Amino acid sequence: MATPTSRPRFFSNYARTALLMATLIALLGLVGHALGGFDGMLGFLAIGVVMNFVMYWFSDRIALAAHRAQPVTAAEAPTLYAIVERLTRRAGLPMPRIYVIPSGAANAFATGRNPAHAAVAVTDGILQLLDERELEAVLAHELSHVKNRDVLIATIAAGVAGIISSVGHFLMFFGGGSRDDNRGGGLGALVWVIVAPLIALLIQLAISRSREYGADASGASLVGDPDALASALARLEDGQARRPYEFAGPATAHLFIVNPLRGRAATLMNLLSTHPPIEERIRRLQGMGGEERGARRLEELRV
Repeated sequence: MATPTSRPRFFSNYARTALLMATLIALLGLVGHALGGFDGMLGFLAIGVVMNFVMYWFSDRIALAAHRAQPVTAAEAPTLYAIVERLTRRAGLPMPRIYVIPSGAANAFATGRNPAHAAVAVTDGILQLLDERELEAVLAHELSHVKNRDVLIATIAAGVAGIISSVGHFLMFFGGGSRDDNRGGGLGALVWVIVAPLIALLIQLAISRSREYGADASGASLVGDPDALASALARLEDGQARRPYEFAGPATAHLFIVNPLRGRAATLMNLLSTHPPIEERIRRLQGMGGEERGARRLEELRV
């Protein structure tokens, strides 16, 4: 159960996400206005809606196929199914589809356009690395992403940021329109080429990091054991360093519970990471664990 002090942080994450999403949509509108006035703004917003509708419906199939995820039955993975069934009952969620990724690296992700069409995928490696208590905490984190509609939020953020980035590339190669109109001319085009895609990327990454903190908090509350998730994160980070995930790619890195990118790609992504620092995530969870233990001790003393 969430503690009184952890709940405000949970809701502050949502307020921050809403503000970032509003800023990202506004930036898309400004790009459209800079290129085509009011009609351009409406056109770009319409493109954003259409693109996100398509991504919303098909993002789960794309993600699962990209990572070679295979569906498993309760007979094939009884422990995994038992944990997910227990957590979904507790969270009031429908049972998601369950997949296993044929990889010795330890990681997991959730996808799907809403709780009724959700999927949870875990690697062979995570099933070997974590004990049942830690695995339950990881699955609670992933189911929290489903319950909190984080997949939809991330899809919209990625789609809008992608449109803005594409506009930047278009301007870079084809120029920014007439230099004598009132839309900023060549200087305005240069600004949008450099600044707008960078701002969009930073906002998208900030949204992703905020949602990870939110899923950590709500997942730890779902199992009532923040220390289990803190322990799992530490072991997953260490395991990822020793056994990198072979199917990793920047397009889907944000889905995973720990950053699957390593090597040269990780060096870049550490600067622009979709995940908060593991040390900070663990610190917050340990703080929640101390609050939980304090609350239980107070109840014992009252009894």
